[in-house]
Amino acid sequence: MDSDIRIKICGLRTVADVLAAADAGATYVGFNFFPKSPRYVSFDKARDLAVEVPVGVAKVGLVVNADDTLLDALTERVPLDMLQLHGSETRERVAEIRARYGLPVMKVLGISGPADLDAIDAYSAVADQLMLDAKPPKDAVLPGGNGISFDWSLLSGRKYWTKPWMLAGGLNADNVAEAIKHTGVKQVDVASGVESAPGVKDAELMKAFCEAARGA
Repeated sequence: MDSDIRIKICGLRTVADVLAAADAGATYVGFNFFPKSPRYVSFDKARDLAVEVPVGVAKVGLVVNADDTLLDALTERVPLDMLQLHGSETRERVAEIRARYGLPVMKVLGISGPADLDAIDAYSAVADQLMLDAKPPKDAVLPGGNGISFDWSLLSGRKYWTKPWMLAGGLNADNVAEAIKHTGVKQVDVASGVESAPGVKDAELMKAFCEAARGA
């Protein structure tokens, strides 16, 4: 059993979700501020949820191509430990956000083929962490949380990038151990894979996911 595996459960919307995620063993909890997502929460709701997060569990705010006006309001109202940039933010924008808000930044990179790996080294220079997620289908409304995976063999032998990285995309209790074995990843992210319906978290699925990840 690998107790070093760090787990992020994203898209929490209720106090019960937050407590269940923490009880299951999540290292990070994510709040989604993308209005088109079924996991969206308002700043006020997220603030109420954030105060319930146990000490030692990191609070991550997911935004998509957010401007300074939105980020100013978000960071003033919600006590976050990290910003997750899930849009088409440039390297310059990532560096700008990191400097302006003084929070660690995780940049999400969409992966569908070998050419997409080139961005990893480029963004490693400006982000604190990276998340490698399945590139969304062309007609997708959501940039992530679509329940699809990419070919994990693309990451074989590439365990030693300069920044911590997290694997996302279609993970659930049935496949997370295989994903960890294929990629050597030490951090995994889940949203739709622990839901009974879009945006509705399931405590038992969260527990099963964390057990499977740590048992890999």
